[in-house]
Amino acid sequence: MTDRAMPLDRIPLIALNGWRGHLTALGVIAFAILALFLGDVHTMVSIWWNASTFGHCLFIPLLIGWLVQQRLPGLRQLQPVAWAPGLLWLAAGALAWLLGAAAGVAMVRHGALILMLQGATIALLGPAVARALLFPLFYAFFMVPFGDEIVPPLQLLTARIALLLLDLTGVPAHIEGIFITTPTGYFEVAEACSGAKFLIAMTAYGVLVCNVCFRRWSRRILFMAGALTLSVLANGVRAYATILVAHLTTVDAAVGFDHVVYGWVFFAIIMIVVMAAAWPFFDRKPGDPWFDPQALQGAVGPSHAGRIAGAALVLIFAAPLWLAATAAAADPLPPVLAMPQVRGWARTADPQTYPWKARFDGADHFVTGRYRNAQGQVVDLSIATYDRQDEGRELVGFAQGAADPDSEWVWSSPARAPANARGEQITAPGPVIRHVVSFYRVGDGAPTGSKPQVKIETMAARLLGRDQRAVAILVSAEEGEGRPADAAITAFLTDLGDVQPLADRAVGIQ
Repeated sequence: MTDRAMPLDRIPLIALNGWRGHLTALGVIAFAILALFLGDVHTMVSIWWNASTFGHCLFIPLLIGWLVQQRLPGLRQLQPVAWAPGLLWLAAGALAWLLGAAAGVAMVRHGALILMLQGATIALLGPAVARALLFPLFYAFFMVPFGDEIVPPLQLLTARIALLLLDLTGVPAHIEGIFITTPTGYFEVAEACSGAKFLIAMTAYGVLVCNVCFRRWSRRILFMAGALTLSVLANGVRAYATILVAHLTTVDAAVGFDHVVYGWVFFAIIMIVVMAAAWPFFDRKPGDPWFDPQALQGAVGPSHAGRIAGAALVLIFAAPLWLAATAAAADPLPPVLAMPQVRGWARTADPQTYPWKARFDGADHFVTGRYRNAQGQVVDLSIATYDRQDEGRELVGFAQGAADPDSEWVWSSPARAPANARGEQITAPGPVIRHVVSFYRVGDGAPTGSKPQVKIETMAARLLGRDQRAVAILVSAEEGEGRPADAAITAFLTDLGDVQPLADRAVGIQ
């Protein structure tokens, strides 16, 4: 008798068969994803807990568990299989995380975590189970805190709805961006009053109702359109009612009314109205099966969950390794950032009507100064530079820029600006109105006012190891009687000339 070595390709893998084996493999991969990207998981959960806009996200994992539990009788009739094409979805999630990390966009990284978990589920449980769990898998996207981008347009829309209703009821009112003035007082449609919190929560709730209560897509679409439209209109009515109460009584009474209505009554009333209107049209009966197991389960071949799990591990580790490998040493900035000399303008110590300072957390250099010309026009110039951008050190992002949320200045509307800049109007108590024109640049690219463009250029620089030095240049002026802010800014930019040489000097590009 002689011993013969077994070829490597014939050594049997650890058996991972049946639901227990496949769920074990899925649990290992899910744990690896959550552990490797623990920082993003912590950030996402912190947003759920601390930001009232996304408090509803705390319930999404529980709802997903309930949705899966509802499908258990049908799932038990299916046989899980390892399915290699599911790794493509996981790879898409890993790529999305890489792009989001390079660009510094937390929402993309959070969405990428969901994609990777979905991809692991599809790859390790197979297409039949994935189709059976299609809605719970999709609903997981509502764990991602998203929707802040709709706040400014909702503020403007709410203000305009309130103004229209005030006009219809004979209350004299004037609007300036998100501020409404009546004989009683001066009202701001703040971020909390935009209705974004309710609209985002209504979207998550409405999608759940569409799946649980409706079968036909036509009814689902009508329900969502009606629910979201009613949410926006009702929020405008709430803002109008608050101002009307102030007009008929006092501002203090209106504030108390608004807190009670918005905090305890408003949400409940709209939900009751939406559900009462939709109830007669529900066409999914209690006890209706969620899917047909016989129609989903095809031929089941050999299942190599161990191999698929190993490939999944390679994919999820590839993204952070790539980012680490391409991280280049930061190019040095000049040791001192000096304010420029501008022809026709001199530095002045004139005080601001209301103190203002742009916010750029983590900037390596930040300088600001006031300039006055012979015509008496006054502008403020602010310059912030970074040798590289990281989490909490970003050129554009939440709280960065002209309107510091921790100050009394609030964004009120867009404003005029050159084609390669961003214009916005901000307002402080008084009211004091200030126009701000912002230029951004990453590396040796052209100045831009587009925040998405900044993120794209930042992403390219980090992925490819390019120059990551970044600069923000803000030119602003106060709006005053006979002293239009736009005219002062235009005059200063004309005398300053092309901002690119100023950006070059600021970051040390020769």
